[in-house]
Amino acid sequence: MSQVLVVDDDETVANVVVGYLERAGHTARYLTDGQSALEAVALDAPDLVVLDLMLPGVDGLEVCRRLRRSLPDLPIIMLTALAEAEDRIAGLEVGADDYVTKPFSPRELVLRVDSVLRRSAMMRRPSPVLRAGAIAVDQAARKATRDGVELALTVRELDLLAFLMAHPGVAFKREELMREVWGWTFGDQSTVTVHVRRLREKVEDDPTNPKLIQTVWGVGYRLEVP
Repeated sequence: MSQVLVVDDDETVANVVVGYLERAGHTARYLTDGQSALEAVALDAPDLVVLDLMLPGVDGLEVCRRLRRSLPDLPIIMLTALAEAEDRIAGLEVGADDYVTKPFSPRELVLRVDSVLRRSAMMRRPSPVLRAGAIAVDQAARKATRDGVELALTVRELDLLAFLMAHPGVAFKREELMREVWGWTFGDQSTVTVHVRRLREKVEDDPTNPKLIQTVWGVGYRLEVP
């Protein structure tokens, strides 16, 4: 049974989400502002946070940014009433693992929660250490390093890096990565582009001229082992 914290200043939405999560077998509670959420997570970190973008006081982006600094592996799903791609990308860039746009289906949100939690649990299972040049991913420890120094990766970034490292030299389409890495059969493919860009910033010597995670024009991405 997973503990989920819902942070949304719309109590009607929060109550509906909590109800659906509890019927799906999770324990869930909600808070209505960002500062309370930060304090609650510091005292007792949940297994996942469902976080609204527009919050009073400390907004959702800043909450996500601070949580990422203190708990880089904590799964975060962002809720946003803003339909613009730039707003969704902003959430991913500060470390959200997924996003759902309002108005949304509570059943879809529960499926997203289950998917993120399932991938997080899989990363905790014993598995070989993957290596590509200076980069190593220890999936059992849920840790990636570069030249022995640990990288601050989100759950979704670690999933993506481990998948590519497990299939060196293979070019994957964006929709294939969404399906194989994160279990999505639908969604905006810009999600993949954002995560690749953020991942390159952490693993490449020069993110503007990547040598490890290469773009295959007209296809998608491929990991090249040095």
